[in-house]
Amino acid sequence: MRAAGRLQLAATVLVLAGALFIARFSWVLPDGTVPTPLTSEAERAFYDLRAYYAADLVEQDSRIVLVAYTDQTLINARKRSPLDRGMLARTLRNLDAMGAKAIGIDILFDQPQDEDAELVATLKAMKTPVAVAYANVATNEDDVVYEQQQYLDAFQAEIAGSRAKSASIRLDNTFGATRVWPTIVPGLPPLLGRVMLADAGVSTARFEGYEGALDYRRPRYVDAPLFASLQIDLLADPDPEVLPLLADQIRGKYVLIGGDIVDYDRVETTFTSINGELPPGLAVHAETIAQMLDGRMLAPIPQWVLWAMAVLVVLSAALTALLEWPVRRVAPFVVALFAGFIGIPVWLQLRDVDTYGLPAVGWLVGWIIAFAAVTAAARAAGSAQRNFATGALGKYIPRDIAQAIIDKPELLALGGEKRAIFVLFSDLEGFTAMSHAIPPEMVAKLLNRYLDMLSRVVLEHGGVIDKFVGDAVVAFWGAPISRPDDGERAARAGYAVWQAGEAFRREVAAMDASLPPIGRTRVGLHHGEAVIGNFGGANRIQYTALGDAMNTAARLEAANKPLGSSVIASREFAEASGLDWWRAMGRVRLRGRAQAVDLFEPAPGFPADDRAALEQAAARAAVHPAEAIALAQAVAGRHPQDSALECLVQRLRQIDEEGTYVLS
Repeated sequence: MRAAGRLQLAATVLVLAGALFIARFSWVLPDGTVPTPLTSEAERAFYDLRAYYAADLVEQDSRIVLVAYTDQTLINARKRSPLDRGMLARTLRNLDAMGAKAIGIDILFDQPQDEDAELVATLKAMKTPVAVAYANVATNEDDVVYEQQQYLDAFQAEIAGSRAKSASIRLDNTFGATRVWPTIVPGLPPLLGRVMLADAGVSTARFEGYEGALDYRRPRYVDAPLFASLQIDLLADPDPEVLPLLADQIRGKYVLIGGDIVDYDRVETTFTSINGELPPGLAVHAETIAQMLDGRMLAPIPQWVLWAMAVLVVLSAALTALLEWPVRRVAPFVVALFAGFIGIPVWLQLRDVDTYGLPAVGWLVGWIIAFAAVTAAARAAGSAQRNFATGALGKYIPRDIAQAIIDKPELLALGGEKRAIFVLFSDLEGFTAMSHAIPPEMVAKLLNRYLDMLSRVVLEHGGVIDKFVGDAVVAFWGAPISRPDDGERAARAGYAVWQAGEAFRREVAAMDASLPPIGRTRVGLHHGEAVIGNFGGANRIQYTALGDAMNTAARLEAANKPLGSSVIASREFAEASGLDWWRAMGRVRLRGRAQAVDLFEPAPGFPADDRAALEQAAARAAVHPAEAIALAQAVAGRHPQDSALECLVQRLRQIDEEGTYVLS
């Protein structure tokens, strides 16, 4: 966040807020009426698609019958508008004798007609409950004007007290299609289907306040529509021979009467954008009746869930943007997320959950926007972090540690922490004297070659190069990250550094016989606590280790010369390394240190018996010096060319009462 900068962060927060808004309000804006630009249409299209393919495939619904004025009816009656009410009156009288459960009339009686008196009388005489269509100016201002409202109210007043009751035929046409139940408006009678079921004695308590999605169904067979439909002519003036057949089709059914005319009262539904069909409003009312009879009240999604999902979408985008994974790993993860965003609404739809208003497209768009915003911010921050890590460490660290620091830049924060580390301190004997005897160009060439050889050894063994001090190399293991095998790595590196120094000596001798001889590379190894971190100021910092562990390693390196050895480690280092190649080389008190140090030297091919004898000599030195000397002499006698063992024998003869040799 610091690397990205305030301006970048502010812009990112604003974009994330926009992404959250889209992920929550991709159907309509917060006021609930204005469709959200760009995404709202896509949301409706996706909803229609999943609702269509998740719809139940059913046989023809035998509970409901449609009695329709068709185009052929209008041709036969030679009367188009308003629909022939005399025909309707005759039909009602015949239906009343056929034993229908309830009748619903989806025709507005909003203007006078000659047959009105006959129709009113028929309605008053009906034994079968009848729901008569009603609408008002407030809810249907495009279809009903004041004069029509006056006539509607007067007509309803005439049939008051009979089995005929007012029923609203209002449908919700929000966004151009009837996808949900109409809202319940005070002052309007209940919906046509609700009135019919109530009159038939069917409880609709579960659907009293329902304003959710219409759960449309699809016919199982193309040639078998969901509802049986009879042309009203057949029932208005039935042939006596077919009357019993018609009665069988009507008995015990819910009968809906209305228009099924090509250019009148056609309704766009959830399925229209998929199958292109425009059913009559009569069929939509039939669907509401079937939905109530089946108890298919789709479960609503709580508002807090919608908010939680929107937040989750934005968070997942932000976290995905912060993942520094290769494309081959990120791509399947993103595909899985997108599949979830698309699959969750489909799964919920299949589980009879009302997904109308669920911002599925908004999730996708919001995720993409949030991902892009955080990616841009992370890229800006990552560039600064990587530049800082590269400048701070350069080529001083092994590749895996460098990657760890780039992944976690806080490892290079200014300051330090106490860590237990393995320290290597090396020096090239005689190089300073030689540098005065050869040209400066040759000194630079040889020094660079020598340091390159030693640096390669340290980095290959996973160490961190702390610094170069002339021809000396200081390195450590255990920071900024630690590994279980740091001790073994450091031990093998110390031995390999000495071997590289010997190779350098041979290389220089073969290069030019006139060059002064190069001395041995001496190595000191110690394990202890040090303060590790970045030290310096705003203009220049150095990642380094400070403390007694560093000083002890330097003293051990310097002790190699009087001890006749090349690589010396403290007991702490030897025991923590986990290797068994060490031979005990006595106890000394180093210059500048009050506490004695037990010395060990790496000797990979040294006999195990001799190694055990030297360990015993070191243990016996303080109690039985003579016995310790005898053990060391015996081992040295078996290795006459080993100057370090000869030196050990000499030191054992000069130890104090604590078994310690004090270096001058």
